[in-house]
Amino acid sequence: MATNTVGVPRQQSRSRGRTEDGPATASKASAWLLVVTGAAGLLASWVITLDKFLLLEDPDFKPACSLNPVVSCGSVMQSEQASAFGFPNPMLGLVAYGVVVCVGAGLLAGARYRGWFWAGLHAGTLFGVGFCTWLMVQSLYEINALCLWCCLAWVATLTMFWGVTAHNVRTGVLPAPGPVRNFFAEFAWAPPLLHTGVIGMLVLTRWWDFWTS
Repeated sequence: MATNTVGVPRQQSRSRGRTEDGPATASKASAWLLVVTGAAGLLASWVITLDKFLLLEDPDFKPACSLNPVVSCGSVMQSEQASAFGFPNPMLGLVAYGVVVCVGAGLLAGARYRGWFWAGLHAGTLFGVGFCTWLMVQSLYEINALCLWCCLAWVATLTMFWGVTAHNVRTGVLPAPGPVRNFFAEFAWAPPLLHTGVIGMLVLTRWWDFWTS
């Protein structure tokens, strides 16, 4: 059997870091990213859910994060968009973010997931980013108010998405040319930072007169 320069069989060398079932487990950093972003989204969903039920019981209830006419969580929670699927949106977040925390905890414990699992996780986070983007547009240009807990969920979701994307590109779950793999290996932090910056600029410019008055 042919060997490489360090005496390891070439076939074994090529498969190192991978299991017979698919890509290797994620790095510790990727695992912690899933745990932290999932926990942040779970916290936001939990607080919004509690406030939503309090608003249903008492229409005069004012959530703690309703600070002014722009940062008004109550206005967002009482909008039609806050129940896009016929039930409060954060109830979906309680399930989805909880799953992500469990996936990250499993990775920290040494779990290895197959390629189809990572592809499914990527599809789930892509749906999450799409849904959060729709909610962001509705919040900025239709509801005309911001919910700080929603903003936390948006940032958590997009960071989660880009983290899973980086992992899948690096491990070959998502086919990509060498330069793209190298980019995500060296600058995985750049896409979520840029994405968050875009959202921040949209929020800043939407209410520029209010922020500067």
